[in-house]
Amino acid sequence: MNFQTWIESIHAMAGIFGFDILPDGSFSEIRMYAVNQHYQGVLHMRPDAPEFYPGISYKHYFNDVNFESYCYKSASTQDILYSYVNAYNCWMTGFYLPVDDPEMLAQLQKLAPPSEGEKRTVYCCYVLKVEPAVQAESMAERSAEVSAAVIKLSMILHKEQDFYQTMRETVTEIGELCGASHCAIAVVDTHKQKCTLITSNGPDRAYLEEISRGMGRTPFETALAWEAALNKSDCLLLEDLKVVQERDPVWYESLVSHGMHNIVLYEIRCQKTLVGFIWAGNYDVSKMGQIKGTLELTTFLTGAVIANHQLVSRLEIMSTVDGLTQVSNRNAMNQRVEKLVSGEDERPAVLGVVYADLNGLKTVNDEKGHEAGDKLLVRAAHLLKIAFDDFEIYRAGGDEFVILLPDAPEQVMQEQIAQLRALTENTADVRFAVGAVYCRGKYDIQQAMHDADERMYADKEAYYLAHPEKKRRMA
Repeated sequence: MNFQTWIESIHAMAGIFGFDILPDGSFSEIRMYAVNQHYQGVLHMRPDAPEFYPGISYKHYFNDVNFESYCYKSASTQDILYSYVNAYNCWMTGFYLPVDDPEMLAQLQKLAPPSEGEKRTVYCCYVLKVEPAVQAESMAERSAEVSAAVIKLSMILHKEQDFYQTMRETVTEIGELCGASHCAIAVVDTHKQKCTLITSNGPDRAYLEEISRGMGRTPFETALAWEAALNKSDCLLLEDLKVVQERDPVWYESLVSHGMHNIVLYEIRCQKTLVGFIWAGNYDVSKMGQIKGTLELTTFLTGAVIANHQLVSRLEIMSTVDGLTQVSNRNAMNQRVEKLVSGEDERPAVLGVVYADLNGLKTVNDEKGHEAGDKLLVRAAHLLKIAFDDFEIYRAGGDEFVILLPDAPEQVMQEQIAQLRALTENTADVRFAVGAVYCRGKYDIQQAMHDADERMYADKEAYYLAHPEKKRRMA
């Protein structure tokens, strides 16, 4: 059968690829000898793509080092290979089938350049299926060795409640799997534009900041550079750093300066959102097949764990932090008081309780609008953070703030209050009525809060008695 007729009978994207094995054992560039109609559509997605002809260089259309690696291995060793990757915002199932049919080889040899010396040309058929979502059946197609490694990592990822302990153990296991001298998971939060590096010793902010600074980048910019270096693939499995040198010379210089001679870089995504990377340096290249098969699945599992952690963290912040002023909210205050009352949190030997009520908020809202009132609240909270920076600040209500000062001497509490008053004297519109109670011995925290609230209202009345002209404007 004619090879073009044969390849057209495949109901998926398919092509025949070939390359030369040179006398020194190295490989030439990969050439494309045939593609079916399904694959033709992919070739012409690039507007500058040349017209296909048998023997055209693969690099005219794509630059995927992972595909090239699998193609080289399949055709040169006559192995049937399988891959399942998340790349180009879709899930891609690939089959690499060495071409060994004599009749087909004879047809293909007529298209290959004349042989020189001991050079010989080998071929493989690549069949590609693309799906928008992950398929469980495709995920399950793994060797017993890979399946065992994935099961072990899955157990690690789900046995611990503590996120950072889970990541530490996962990094340790991946490092051993790769036989790498260096291994880490970089957790990326695109909402906060933040990147956190976790090694087998736990979060290592200093190391990531050091290497990022050496490249003239922030940690988050470093993560973006890694994503760019992947060039829309899901991973880099490199036996040397030539590809990195071509794609990101700055990163290449950094790797070399830190003693790296090869790398594994896998992106971690959840619902198409980047949430991290698995990174390993100086890995055992003889384990490449096992590494690739294992990490293809591990990144999928790790992505879900990281995304869940980030979601829970955001929900916790939303439930305990006031969105406008960014101090703790009433819910957080109530939880804190309940834990102190119940004994879940150890009760401080001494405790300062301060109520600070922002004067004039209602007048500003009525006369200038709620946007102006919100800005006044933000300025007021900013002054509270300056005055009580080391203590617990809560927005208890619309214009009311509560500050708890556990284990602080009474003199410190009074100094902080005096500092707050001094700060407000240098502003045109922020004024607080303040009430404070200092607790010792067997105190009742709820009663102390009630008493501080009463003293705050007394302070407010005293202020208006001293400044009757401001009562309407500041009430």
